[in-house]
Parts: sequence; C-alpha cells; structure tokens
Amino acid sequence: MESVKIMLNEQLQERLSQIVLSNPQKSCEASKIKIRPILIKEQLFFQETTYIKEKVIHKNCSKELMIEELIEQMKDSFRQLSLESETHSITVLVSKKGTVTMVSKKKNSPQNKVAALEHNRSKKYILEDGIHVPFLEDLGVMNKDGIVLKKYYDKYRQMNRFLEFIKDILGQLPSDRKIRVLDFGCGKAYLTFAIYHYLKEIEHREVEMIGLDLKEDVIKHCNQLSEKYGYTDLSFIHKDIKDYHSTQPIDLVVTLHACDTATDFALAKAVHWGAKVILSVPCCQHELNAQIHCDQLQDILKYGLIKERMSALFTDAIRANLLEKVGYEVSIMEFIDMEHTPKNIMIRAILKNKKKNDIDEFIQFINASPTLSKLLES
Repeated sequence: MESVKIMLNEQLQERLSQIVLSNPQKSCEASKIKIRPILIKEQLFFQETTYIKEKVIHKNCSKELMIEELIEQMKDSFRQLSLESETHSITVLVSKKGTVTMVSKKKNSPQNKVAALEHNRSKKYILEDGIHVPFLEDLGVMNKDGIVLKKYYDKYRQMNRFLEFIKDILGQLPSDRKIRVLDFGCGKAYLTFAIYHYLKEIEHREVEMIGLDLKEDVIKHCNQLSEKYGYTDLSFIHKDIKDYHSTQPIDLVVTLHACDTATDFALAKAVHWGAKVILSVPCCQHELNAQIHCDQLQDILKYGLIKERMSALFTDAIRANLLEKVGYEVSIMEFIDMEHTPKNIMIRAILKNKKKNDIDEFIQFINASPTLSKLLES
C-alpha cells in the first residue's frame, strides 16, 4: 500500500474532484464511500460521505487523517478506489489475495475545481456576511461594515442554521394574524433577535415574540437593544420557565440548551398551549442518568461514560415519543456539526393532532420516571 499512500499524498489537494471507494467486502456494512475537498475557514479539509443502506454519514478530516482512513478502508473493507482530479484519473484495485494494482491516466485539459471550492466557502446564508445588521453589530458578531468577526463565526453559522429550520416550518405558522413566538432560556438573545429579524424583516410577517431568561442583567440589556431598534413586538422577561404563564396561545416555542429538566418544563408548557411548532435543542440530560436501572443492560451501563451518553440519548428519544403520544409529528435532527458542540440534537415537533406511540413500556423497562411524562399527565 506504500505506493497508494504516496499517490494519495500527491492527489489530496484542492484540485481533487472526488474519490469513490466501492466493491465492498462481505464484512463491510457500507456500500460505498465518497471523498471530496472542502474549505472551512480558509483551511483545506476532506469530507467523507459513507452510505450504509438508507443512512448517509458525513465527517470532515485533515489530509493526514484522510490518507490513513483511505488506506485502512482499502486494507479491510473495499476492493476498489476511483480517484478523479483536475490532472489525473486513477483506479486502485485490491484482489482477494491482497494484491494491489494501480492504473493512472493523466488528463490533457485541467478543469476548474478551485471554483467549486470557492462556492463551498462562500455558502449563501440567510443573514449574509457583508450585509450590516444592527443587532449583530451590537451583540459583537459583526463590525460596522457587516463583516462577521472571526471569533464569532461559529455563532454566526449557528444562527443561520437555526433560521433554516424556521424557514422549513414557516408554512405551519399562522399567515392571517401575528405569529406568537416564545424563546425559553434566551440568554444573550442571539437567536431571539435573529428569529424576530427573519420573520419581520425578511419574511415580512407580523410577529409577537418574548424571550425568557433567569439572568436579570442580560434581560435588561436585551430590552434596551429591542427598544433601540424599535422592535415594539419583541420583549424580554426575567422569569423561570416553570413560573411563566401565557393567557394567549403560542404558535412557536424555541428552547436552546435549556439545562436538564428545564427542557421538559418548556416542552410541557408548549404542549399545554397547543404550540403548532416546537424547536428544542436539549442540554445536560442528567435526570435519567441518576434513575436508569435495568438488569438486562447492566453490562452496558456499568461503564460511566457509556451510561452518561446512552442516558442522554434515551432522554431525548423518550421526549420525542412523549410528544408523538400527544399528537406531534417529531423528528430528531442534527443542529450543527459535532466539531462545534456536542449539544447537537434538535427535537422538531409539529402539531398534527394524530396521537400515536406509547413509550410507557420502555420507561418501565429502564425503571425511570422522566419529568416530561409527569408534567404531561398533570
């Protein structure tokens, strides 16, 4: 494989079009793997896309890690590698006995691969880099010329990703009256201002929005900014999620990183109000980790780290099923890439009034008593 490694070291650059691993061995779950170059913050990475039945899994690697990954895959899992670059077309074949054959053809007319990478780098966001938005300047995300500051670029991407979710569910929200939105645990309100700006200024929808948080100084500052921009229908309240009550129906409930059972209180409030859409990114799922006990799973759960991660996943899966039980259509989605934060699961729930599913048997199986289950029964 040394010659293959040398070839990959030469070819893994911006001029690469793609690499395809195919002809999997019997022990390999994946049907194929595709590799392409991408630019992330001016740095070259390689995106690996793995196809396993209906699943598609993405991950980004440095050049060095990508070469190691490709060599291992050719040794253990795939018998063919096809590489296309601006300059070469290369095929690597591995026989059943492990014999490696490599055929390389040089191309006569180079193609413009760099342009494709530039397109990847300059992805069009809803809040565009280079267009000044007052609240983004005041919150420190961009400067007065509308240029996003480097240290806030992840936050900028996060806001835009969330707005894409809002765009996807816009058709579920009222069009004949004000959209009522509640953001539980709004913090410094990056997302609150972004959602209000998107609905009001970009989609030109009438909206009434409230941000809720426990930090009094933050709430005061957010209200000052809202008044400064003339956002008469955006206000912030200093209050605990548990203690907040609304006399009006809420159409969209947003909760980003509400800690532990605070997410459950937010979800329960949303359900009791009959919220048409819930977008929740949970955080710090400790409750189930302290409760879960199951003889059938004891060999798995005896490892603390495994128990912690499984408990977190079980928590969000139970939440999703409980929402389905009361009439929501629920999807578990990836919010942002793992490289930016481990808190990357979003629960998206759209009210359909089609009650299904019963998670009670599983809850009994793991001997748990989740807060959301109790809140929805009350």
